Amino acid sequence: MLLNVGAGAVEPGAGGLLVSLLPIILMVAVFYFIVIRPQRKRDKENREMLASLTVGDNITTIGGICGKITSIREDIIIIEVGADKVKLVFERWAVRSVDKITAD
Repeated sequence: MLLNVGAGAVEPGAGGLLVSLLPIILMVAVFYFIVIRPQRKRDKENREMLASLTVGDNITTIGGICGKITSIREDIIIIEVGADKVKLVFERWAVRSVDKITAD
């Protein structure tokens, strides 16, 4: 029996390979848009927030301590806490957020 292998013949499995890889490609794309891209955006916003810290900002640390920045030296931040104005030293990366004070 002779097989017709001409110019119009398609190798079986070439289309099947693409069809079998399509779900994996779609999962990677969905994973990128749902997990990786938003995380990169949050990381960028956090880096910008840490870079824009200034003396006088009210901050909250990752440990939940709230205070006012009194001094900044490269990656070291000194904050005042409480009525006694106790000074605490933190690394810059330990700042969770800058608290906005609203005038009522």
